Amino acid sequence: MAQSLFMALRQQSPQHPIDVIAPAWSSPLIERMPEVRHLHELAVGHGEAGLRKRISLGRALRQGGYDRAIVLPRSAKAALVPWIAKIPVRTGYRGEYRYGLINDRRKLDRAQHYRTVDRFVALAPLRKDANRSIEPPTPKLSSTSNQQMAAMAELALDPSSHATPTLGLCPGAEYGPAKRWPPEYFSALAREYLNAGWAVWLFGSAKDAGITRSIREQAPGVVDLAGRTQLAQAIDLLAACQGVVSNDSGLMHIAAATATPVVAVYGSSDPQYTPPLSNNAQVIYHDLSCSPCFARTCPLGHLNCLRGITPSEVSAAVSAATGETAKDN
Repeated sequence: MAQSLFMALRQQSPQHPIDVIAPAWSSPLIERMPEVRHLHELAVGHGEAGLRKRISLGRALRQGGYDRAIVLPRSAKAALVPWIAKIPVRTGYRGEYRYGLINDRRKLDRAQHYRTVDRFVALAPLRKDANRSIEPPTPKLSSTSNQQMAAMAELALDPSSHATPTLGLCPGAEYGPAKRWPPEYFSALAREYLNAGWAVWLFGSAKDAGITRSIREQAPGVVDLAGRTQLAQAIDLLAACQGVVSNDSGLMHIAAATATPVVAVYGSSDPQYTPPLSNNAQVIYHDLSCSPCFARTCPLGHLNCLRGITPSEVSAAVSAATGETAKDN
């Protein structure tokens, strides 16, 4: 979602390079964003204050000649680095104890900017143009055919996969079970496409291995990539798929940014808040009276928001998104 901001900044000031401060794990993602010149790695874990590391990085950036910094998180610690770096204009939303750290403070209009991406992109205009509205550009991660073939070779995938229609499934969601379509539904969908001659790849982190193992046992023939891919490989393999079905997760956003047709399944979260940013994406969301609850586990114990979404409904959405049905192949 931050790439939409980078694209808006590039459109606004094409002559100004854009550098990003982010964790090291995001490096493969940043490298696929042509708008970004350089990544400054901040080796601070989630929730960690890391004051010494932030001070050290801020001092190192003083010689960078930066004119402006945009701080996306609303915490005080996130604003420390550009302040220590003495960057003259430091833009961000009003947040916790940031007076002075942020000197171009913007008020967040939640009604006007409900989506996360809209909130990011609204920070692009300079102070004098702060009220100017910008339509968020659609993110686009680069992935070439050669990179996709190399990722397949590195993971010992059948090279013919590049010519075989492939369905990617992303059954995990680190946030919690209330965002996960049932594994047995993923299994039913996988069997349908396997029987029609498609390849089916399962994506996820090592934390998703239990879920993907369950799917693999119920749908023999799927390729389980959970915990096996580096981020750059996941980008390329998702880009190589003819379609992707995903829960509301980071992999969903990555798949959408590769321009692969995506079917996004929503349960406890709100597709209006963090939708897949792609013209090739379809959202399935039943909008029950109890949703979105934004809970990690279903507070009512039934998970009807996801259990009510059937494999046949998702299969129909995949057909509409890709222009192919499982039976076509």
